[in-house]
Amino acid sequence: MTDRSFRSILTGSFSTPCAKNPTVAMMEAGYAKAGIDARYINCDVKPDNLAAAIAGAKAMEWAGFNCSIPHKIAVIDHLDELAESAKIIGAVNCVQIRDGKLTGNNTDGKGFLASLRKLADPKGKTIFLLGAGGAARAIAVELALAGARHITIANRSIEKAQAIAELLAKHTECQAEAQGWPEGLSIPEGIDVLINATSIGLGDADALPPVDTGSLGHAAIVADVIPNPPMTRFLREARKQGCRTLDGLGMLVNQGIIGAELVVGAKLDPEVMEKTLADIFGVQD
Repeated sequence: MTDRSFRSILTGSFSTPCAKNPTVAMMEAGYAKAGIDARYINCDVKPDNLAAAIAGAKAMEWAGFNCSIPHKIAVIDHLDELAESAKIIGAVNCVQIRDGKLTGNNTDGKGFLASLRKLADPKGKTIFLLGAGGAARAIAVELALAGARHITIANRSIEKAQAIAELLAKHTECQAEAQGWPEGLSIPEGIDVLINATSIGLGDADALPPVDTGSLGHAAIVADVIPNPPMTRFLREARKQGCRTLDGLGMLVNQGIIGAELVVGAKLDPEVMEKTLADIFGVQD
């Protein structure tokens, strides 16, 4: 007879496509280093199956889960309550399950902000944001709350971009404006931080957001939220223009650390998580 428990804490991610998302490797390395018997299960969940997946996680008493593309807004309809940041942002990427109650949080913007601060403080900066989905909303809100002076949101559907601009005007002191995103969009001069907050480039090293690459040099820092591949074509083109670049791995690690505190109540070691991702992608400083 042994007192050892053979029941692991269950966490994971619901998204589609999911095969190129390296979060599972990073999180399980973090759990192992912290001595936590927990698993992180990477699940491909189609939109029509989201409700069933959430019900399954609840039934199996998961500690919580992440939501990525395309579920960050749709998941809200299945939750019991939202943390304050998720209410403002209107999107959720991290769900805690406690006593059968589901609480939605948003760590996207906080993860990006922590990563960006290694290069620059956003206070007083001019930001140009590509995309208006869940990640873009979260990043815009956190940058505005951190003191960004002006944020422009460009999106094919200008209505979605306008919704983010109005959100910032309502909840922050940041100046914000929306614009359409024509093919070959030219980045205006004087931008401090340009961010690709779309999924263009995920799992495809040759994919490129439809921008005029010759105008990327108008931004001092060019960032991408894509973690795989870390050095996207967008960032490679920016480096050719002499820009400082910020890949999506730092954002991913910081999201994981914040999420683990919420879901399993533990502080994970960022170094082992960063090393795991660097080993996977062959990243060198």
